[in-house]
Parts: sequence; C-alpha cells; structure tokens
Amino acid sequence: MPVEDKNLEKIRHSASHVLAMAVLKLYPKAKLAIGPAIKDGFYYDFDLPEPISEDDLPKIEKEIGKIINDGSDFKQTYLSREKAQNLSKNNPYKLELLQEIEGDKISFYQTEKFLDLCRGGHVKKSSDIGAVKLLSIAGAYWRGDEKNPMLTRIYGTAFPTKKELDAHLKMRAEAGKRDHRKLGRELDLFTFSELVGPGLPLYTTKGALIRRLVNEHVENIQRKHGYRQVWTPQVNKAELFKISGHYDKYKENMFKVVSNYSDEEFFLKPMNCPQHTQIYASRSRSYRDLPLRFTDFSMLYRDEKPGELLGLARVRSFSQDDCHVFCREDQVEEEIDVMLKMTKEVMDVYGFKYRYRLSTRDKDHPEKYLGDPKIWDKVEKWAENIIQKHKIEHFNAPGEATFYAPKMDLLATDSLGREWQLSTIQIDYVMPERFELTYVDQDGEEKTPVMLHRAIIGSPERFLMILIENYAGAFPVWLSPVQAVIIPISEKFNKYATKVFDELASAGVRAELADKDATMQAKIRNAQLQKVPYMLIVGAKEEKAGSVSVRLRDGNDLGAKKLPKVAETIVKITEEKSKKLW
Repeated sequence: MPVEDKNLEKIRHSASHVLAMAVLKLYPKAKLAIGPAIKDGFYYDFDLPEPISEDDLPKIEKEIGKIINDGSDFKQTYLSREKAQNLSKNNPYKLELLQEIEGDKISFYQTEKFLDLCRGGHVKKSSDIGAVKLLSIAGAYWRGDEKNPMLTRIYGTAFPTKKELDAHLKMRAEAGKRDHRKLGRELDLFTFSELVGPGLPLYTTKGALIRRLVNEHVENIQRKHGYRQVWTPQVNKAELFKISGHYDKYKENMFKVVSNYSDEEFFLKPMNCPQHTQIYASRSRSYRDLPLRFTDFSMLYRDEKPGELLGLARVRSFSQDDCHVFCREDQVEEEIDVMLKMTKEVMDVYGFKYRYRLSTRDKDHPEKYLGDPKIWDKVEKWAENIIQKHKIEHFNAPGEATFYAPKMDLLATDSLGREWQLSTIQIDYVMPERFELTYVDQDGEEKTPVMLHRAIIGSPERFLMILIENYAGAFPVWLSPVQAVIIPISEKFNKYATKVFDELASAGVRAELADKDATMQAKIRNAQLQKVPYMLIVGAKEEKAGSVSVRLRDGNDLGAKKLPKVAETIVKITEEKSKKLW
C-alpha cells in the first residue's frame, strides 16, 4: 500500500469488512480473525466450519455486490472492555486481540448489523468502495505462527472505479506469467529444499552466476569511489546486539545459536552494522583517517515467520550490498552526494525509474526510537534538505524510520509499474554513541563520528526476484547465464560447432553447444524457452565461410555473420551492459 494513498487504503480496508459480512451471511458459523488492507488489495482470515475453494468466490462476490449496492453506513462505535469481551466470547481470535488493546474504551465499526473490532479508517458508505474483485484463497496460520491454527485467507482487491480495477487485473495476469518462482524453476536459477529448510534458497550455477554479476557490478562502482570490502562472522554474542539496540527491538526475528562449550548467548547476525562498529573500534582513529568506508556482502539471517516466506521475496538467509561510512559531521553531505551518484549509476544500468521515500519518526510514539529527540529533529531536516538539494522526486513517510535513524529509501518502478524498495541511506548518531566510538580531532579532542548506513540494490536475493519479474526471465545480455547456444543443423557439423564454441569461450562469451540428439527446430525451441539471447545456427555454408547464422530471442533472423564479428558484438554489449541485443 503506498503510504501516501490513504483514500485507497480506506476503500480496501472497508472492502475487507464487507468481505467478512458476505462470508458470515453464507457461513454463519464462521469465526473472524483479521482483515487488513495490504499493498495491492486486502484479505480477511476466517476459521470456517467447512472447507471452501476458489469455486466459491463468485457467490461470495455476489453477496459483496449486494452490500455495496445497499450503500450502508460505516459507523464507529465504542464498547466497554466487558461488553467487547462478551461480544467476542465465542471467538478466540478477537479475544486475543482484545488482550493487546489498552484502556476500557474499545473501537468497533458497524455496517448494517455487522460489528467488527477495528480502529478504522473506513469510507462513509459501502457504496463508496467502488469495484471489488476476489482473487484467491490460501491457508494462513493465525498470526503467521505455524504452532497456531490454520485459517482460510481470502484475498481481494478494490479500486474506486471498474476501469482502474480492470487495469490492475490485466497487470496482475501479466505478473502471474512473470512470477519469479515459476520462472526460477523453468530457467533453473534456484530451488528450495525441505531438508535444508524453508526460506533458505539454494542457487544453481546459473542463478549463482547472475547473483555474482549483480554484486560485482556494485562492488566495481564502489571500489572506484574508495570503498573497501570487509568480511564479518555470521555468529555473534548477544552483548553486541544489546549495545546496538537490536536485541530489545528485534530479538524475536533473530536465530539463536547454541554452543556445546559455552553458556553464552549467541545469535546469527541479522545485519552488519554492529560488527562494522567493532572494526572501527579495533584501533584509535584520527580525523585524518576519516571517512572510513566499509562494504560487506556476508550472509545475514532473520527468523521470518513460515507463513510470510515467499520465494526470494522473503527469505531467512540473504546478503546485502551493505556499506557503513564513518565520517566527520562536515563530511556527511559529500559522502551522501557520492552515494546518490552511485545509486543513480546502478539504476540507469537496469533501466529503473525511481523516487525516494523520506522515512521519519512517528512522533506520537517516541518510545520506539533511541537517541536525543533534538538530534532526530536535526537529522530529519538534514535528510529533507539533501533530497531537495538534489531535486529528487520524493514523498514523506512518518513512522517508517528505523529505531536509530531516519531513512532515504529508493523505490524503483519495474516494467509492470510496481514499486520496490531497493536503496537506503541513513544518517546515524545513535549507534556510534552507544558503542562509544571516537576519533581525535585536529585540536587533540575526542569526538564521536557520524555513521552512514547505505545499500544500493539491498538484498541480491530480493533483487534477483525483481529482475526475473521485470525482464520476464529474458535478462539483458550481460546478465544472461547463457549468452549464446550453438546449434548444428545435423551431427555432421558437430565438429565445426565445437570450434565455434571454443572461439566464443576464448573471447569470453558464455556459450553452450547443443550437440545432443534432437532436431534443429527442437534445439531452437529449447533455446527460446530458456530465453537465450543468441541462437547461432551452423551448417555447410557457415562452415565454409567461417560464419554463423544469427537468430535473436526476440524473433529477428540476422542471417550469416562472420564469427569474429559475432564474438566482438556480444563482448561489447556485455562490457557496456547495454539493453540492446545487436
């Protein structure tokens, strides 16, 4: 859900209530759990007396249509805790939610005779919801915990007009064809194993190659700007995270590690920043040493709930193109200028349009954040001024800051118009202070450095998911695991095909030789399904002329080309990271 689109959020939240009303009319013994608005729509979780399938969605939609047409009011009402508990006495899910609400005045929303525990907001009338479509049914553990009951989750979406809904459904159908989990299997990029564990991806040779190329691209750009890579361990003492503040804020999302020889508490690290403070603290620092720029691609681990894992979009093991810069206060803007420049360079290569989200504190809940509120005021204003100075399109997102710093988050738009958060920049005064980091200034006094947190693509795992879906698996030439397939028209030309393969490989082209027993058309079809950029056909004419017949994956037939020219073209397009095929 775009943070700034509050009207759409109200429409979808209201649609989830209407969905619950419709389900209760059809299944009166159903128990309601939760029904929030989400990024692309809404859902509601139900404990149903009988199983339902997607074949049942049309009749539920029909009931939804009746409720919307009735134009009933959404009215907020408040019940005492006693009345709220009595109303929910036969619903363990609502009772559990009530236990987490403070005070004796509990907010409910009523539509017709339907009354649901809810703090809002909603549209005024059900007829204000617009167009609704139910999309799918899935199983979902209550609160995402596999120890809890499995509920039935019904997904839907809603828009102010049918035209907007139809456009979204068209995009959704296209997204289904591009689903990275489906394409990941078909293109043999990654897999998951129950023996390894959920949320722990295994990369094939092809997937690992793309992942490495993506990381190397970032690393090459960073190196030119004076960034140097470090490496930190996956296992760390709890004390490290207690000092950083992550222990109190994120302990439930961290994997605990048990030692056979120590009673100390250890965790798999969920982020790199605390470890980087210790590299900084390993020796005394002078103002002349700053800035220090540490990059880190080591693995991270977060104990995500099983019900929330989703292909490469949400995993338990991942890395980041992570960077932490320790600098003087007077160096902050220059360092961020370089970060923004590097980020633009990377985004331009992939062709992503983007905007920034300025993520700041929720000032109504200061207890969520560490550090001096005056420093927060200063840094939030500073971040806003930097964005305005660079004339970057952005919007404000109160409440989206981390517990130690505001964020400048980059949201990239893919080929289907979907937004994904990638890059982030954070100006952090909290962590250096908590770890008592210092440097000696030119007057011989000790001062605390500023710590800048930065990622460009974020997690390569999630970025690979975005790339697969953005390109529909047809990666640009420089990222294609196999750039060319050599296809002999018959076995008689396998020897020449092998020579072509050897020359391409020597030039640095990632090529494969299709010399297995199959028809030429079958080999071409297989190369097309694998989305290989170039199919190089060889027969008698090509062997005699020292050429290959070039077919592109987009269907263009370029005819015969001299082999050195083909190799030169592919290498040049790869080195330039061009989006073209020829």
